[in-house]
Amino acid sequence: MSLFGFLFLLLIASICGAIGQSIAGYSLGGCFVSIIVGFIGAWLGPLIAKELELPMFYIINIQGKDFPVIWSIIGSALFALVVGSITRGRKQQP
Repeated sequence: MSLFGFLFLLLIASICGAIGQSIAGYSLGGCFVSIIVGFIGAWLGPLIAKELELPMFYIINIQGKDFPVIWSIIGSALFALVVGSITRGRKQQP
């Protein structure tokens, strides 16, 4: 994969992560965190779809790497919801 392909993949992951966080209602951080949430969503979303035998749709192919956009957004939203629920439930010590 070229540098351009990798940067494009990071851009798509950050957008998917940001959309997923917006859907969940929890913002876990800035752009770097959105990229991480997007990649976790890209792993988690298709895993859920495969287990439930749901179809993959709207897949972007970037230099031989498939990136499932819709399932990445769904996975990112679920991940942000779980992490946001856990971190919001804790009280910080003064």
